Amino acid sequence: MESVHQYKVDKEPQETLAMDPMKFILWLFLVSIIMLFASQTSAYLVRRAEGNWLEFEMPKIFWYSTVVLLLSSIAMQWAYFSAKKDQFKQLKIAISITFVLGLVFLAMQFEGWKQLVSMNVYFVGNPSGSFFYVFTGLHGFHIISGLIVLFFSWMAAFRLNVHAKNLRKIQICVTYWHFLDILWLYLFVFLLTFN
Repeated sequence: MESVHQYKVDKEPQETLAMDPMKFILWLFLVSIIMLFASQTSAYLVRRAEGNWLEFEMPKIFWYSTVVLLLSSIAMQWAYFSAKKDQFKQLKIAISITFVLGLVFLAMQFEGWKQLVSMNVYFVGNPSGSFFYVFTGLHGFHIISGLIVLFFSWMAAFRLNVHAKNLRKIQICVTYWHFLDILWLYLFVFLLTFN
């Protein structure tokens, strides 16, 4: 009798660590972005230490755009909670607000670049300006990619393909959007501290 019981225990299926392939790809992508910005900020610090560094005050619009991005993350989280509760009207409103705020953020970043030019801080010239444009430009590029991901989630929400039993698209979107927000906060504090 003992051997039969032992046999049944040995044959129970073992749990495997499984991850959604799309989420796995997202996390690999996020790690590559972290590595990109880590290398850029390291290069910034090394170049700054060499001298010939123009110090300038960051235009106030970058402060305001930071607030806009934080608000967009709050709206994105609202969209996720609404999807989990099958509150479709709130989901559509929240994801639309997130999208609009993402566009506003990009417009404000562009306006910030114009203000930098008026302060004689150019992409070509002193490395401090070049790095500033590269950091904000790379982040802006990733915001555009985030808006594309957000657009597909927005379409799925309006087709009612995002709901409590189908959260994959919104989870990927929320993770990426919050990551971009955290990345911007890191860059913003970094540029304030080391400019």
